[in-house]
Amino acid sequence: MAMEEATATAFGFPAEVRPGATRVGWIGIGVMSGAMAARLLAAGFAVTAYARTPAKAGALVAAGARLADSPASVAAASDVVFTMVGNPGDVRSVVLDAASGALAGLRPGGVLVDCTSSSPSLAREVAAAARAAGCHAVDCPVSGGDVGARDGTLALLAGGDEAVVAWLAPLFAHLGRPTYMGPPGSGQSSKIANQIAVAGAVVGLGESLAFAGAAGLDERLFLGAVSKGAAGSRVMDIFGERALSRDFSSGGSVRYIIKDLGMALEVGDGQEEEVNVLPGSALYRQMFSAMAANGDGELCLQGLITVVERLNGIMRK
Repeated sequence: MAMEEATATAFGFPAEVRPGATRVGWIGIGVMSGAMAARLLAAGFAVTAYARTPAKAGALVAAGARLADSPASVAAASDVVFTMVGNPGDVRSVVLDAASGALAGLRPGGVLVDCTSSSPSLAREVAAAARAAGCHAVDCPVSGGDVGARDGTLALLAGGDEAVVAWLAPLFAHLGRPTYMGPPGSGQSSKIANQIAVAGAVVGLGESLAFAGAAGLDERLFLGAVSKGAAGSRVMDIFGERALSRDFSSGGSVRYIIKDLGMALEVGDGQEEEVNVLPGSALYRQMFSAMAANGDGELCLQGLITVVERLNGIMRK
């Protein structure tokens, strides 16, 4: 019995997090999540991954990761399991499914870290389910785009038990800068608020570049000039040159911000925050939805300029 207790204590929280000892699971391999998992692998952490499309994990496997056949199998081989999937329904499936979900395979003491942009109420539900299983859950969506994921400079917005968030610091250090936002669901509420700000900045960027071009300005010269003033922003740094170069494929799909803004607007149903008049968010979502309606739903945020151009009869390739 004493040996069993010692083994349980050495597993997961609060055992020391260190490369070569702490085993990491990663569920969901996309542009950002693949880069994040690769950084942990390069830092010396053993990584076990799951992807619904196994080919997406090819680069990770080539770098030394192990591929599992289900979220539960990932969790069974891990102390800390990161999830980064498409939407709240996917989170529910890969975490809470009684047969194949990560929580079904995670031993007591294990820690779930959901980096998906998801629902605050679902984050609270996952935290409660993890607690009932003797595990821990942190909702930790990220901001910083594919560049931040590649360079390890993401903003990590963490909700959950503060002690568990602090314990994860050796892992978070390879991904970016973590900020403890509050109890379960706080990370997701922070990400939704972040996406409102990002969406507004992207719409402003697209409209300003379209206006500058129609006025006969050198758009690249204009962008370089205003980026040093009050209009300058991280959004402009990441997406400005991509928009000018008509590079609409770098980054995450626009359908994700449509989803995130939809969560911001899903208020008044007793589930989420009580600010229920967000006219800007409604407009931004409509504009990004127009991209999808135009057949450009898989393009990235900087492609929003094409909507502005279409509205003004500007035809560009």
